[in-house]
Amino acid sequence: MSVTLSRTNASAATLTKNRTEGSVVPASGMCATCVDGCIGMCEIGKSAYRGSEVIYPQPFGVITAAAEKAYPVDYSHFNIMGTAVGAQGIEPDSDKAIFPAVNLEVTLGRDGGLKFRYPWIISGLGSTTIARNNWEGLAIGSALAGTGLTIGENVVGMDPRAVIKDGRTVDTDDLKHRVKLYKDYQRDGYGAIVVQANVEDTWLGVQEYAIQELGVQCVELKWGQGAKSIGGEVKINDLQKAQFLHKRGYIVLPDPTDPDVIKAFERGAFKEFERHSRVGMVNEESFAKRVEELRQAGARYIFLKTGAFRPTDLARAMLFSSRYEIDLLTVDAAGAGTGMSPWRMMNEWGVPPVALHSLLHRYATRLADRGRYVPALALAGGFAFEDHIFKGLALGAPFVKVIGMARAPLAAAMVGKTIGRAIENRLVPVYIERFGNSKDDIFITARELRSMLGDKEFEKLPTGAMGLYTYYERLAKGLRQLMAGGRKFALEHVTRDDLAALTHEAADISGIPYMMDVDRAEAEEILDG
Repeated sequence: MSVTLSRTNASAATLTKNRTEGSVVPASGMCATCVDGCIGMCEIGKSAYRGSEVIYPQPFGVITAAAEKAYPVDYSHFNIMGTAVGAQGIEPDSDKAIFPAVNLEVTLGRDGGLKFRYPWIISGLGSTTIARNNWEGLAIGSALAGTGLTIGENVVGMDPRAVIKDGRTVDTDDLKHRVKLYKDYQRDGYGAIVVQANVEDTWLGVQEYAIQELGVQCVELKWGQGAKSIGGEVKINDLQKAQFLHKRGYIVLPDPTDPDVIKAFERGAFKEFERHSRVGMVNEESFAKRVEELRQAGARYIFLKTGAFRPTDLARAMLFSSRYEIDLLTVDAAGAGTGMSPWRMMNEWGVPPVALHSLLHRYATRLADRGRYVPALALAGGFAFEDHIFKGLALGAPFVKVIGMARAPLAAAMVGKTIGRAIENRLVPVYIERFGNSKDDIFITARELRSMLGDKEFEKLPTGAMGLYTYYERLAKGLRQLMAGGRKFALEHVTRDDLAALTHEAADISGIPYMMDVDRAEAEEILDG
């Protein structure tokens, strides 16, 4: 039976819908009857009068977006296996082998010097408006939780107060603020703030500045991401800023210096410019050179993030990371997303999570079997809850050490911030008011945070940070429960044997046994005993 995997002509992401919602052509997504006289509510219709604006999720700056495409195999096609026998990582004693005793700490880096309290990292939030508007919650919440946070691309280039001399960064406002927020709340050396760079960031010497002036130890090279196959994009609703970014060297569309474009913008014919980053050109020589430059500049840890490109590119990422001893390789699968990516591209390009991550495990195993260095790996691509995290760690074991997330933590920070505003305005919605009307009553981790920080610091704590911290604590407790159910009391004991595939297709792609084949030989041996 044929199954439609994509929603092709109407989505909340593009603020479009079909006129005949109950009767749609599967291949095109068009209404079964397209009527002369329709105002054009679908994506085709809206494109007839707003053109390329409809390429992107809307409204930009106040939403995050990720693909709606339903892939033939995803992480829901695996179940987590438990056992009633024994314990690993703790004494098999019912009084000791309790789920709060599960250790979620992980160490990273060639020297093992990076330590996270929890096995996840925010894998890149850069110059988008929604990231900037929620950075306070993201940075402080991540630091308090002891996990990693990556400052994404173009932050310096977008900063009008950044000082750039002879093409190199010598001072910043935004980047300095983002790093300081994290460091001010970092506890006991747990976690890491990471500065990522794309083509323009590298030209501007952003990472050298971050290392030498801001004391950043971790930097990340970026080849791409799972949401799109092109460079970073944002929208600009201010003509002067669009002209400023054009002058700084970014691709800005339409040309904000064109007199006709200026007139059209001023009369309201369009309200936003697009700022695009260039795509990188990967080759081994330039990669090796850049790694050496960063080490010479003082970087202690160098990461690489790549996207949902074709398998040969993943193989290059794996080989280069091995050959030049990268500390962490993050592989972001198709369908993910945070800020602004072309909507059709987000849905229809790239290798989806289970396939990409299974290929990564295959490639890592091949290198390890040949005695080659294999860096710590991170998987990204739509992870949001503790079961997703467990499955990613297990599918990629023993190489995958952390899970990359962005959209889900951002949502938690945004909700926390919104609740804080409601408390300040004494307009707490009934749905939330049932828990109380103050930070102490509404946020279940408030008592813990107050004890950790003291009353004075707690009162200054932004509710966005409380939202992220509370979400992370939920993930941690849920992950401990799942691990305890498999009698795994430390992360190093999680293996691919902790998963079973629910379909033959999932088993074929991943190499994880089909459910009915799990433990077959061992079970028969028990029965024959």
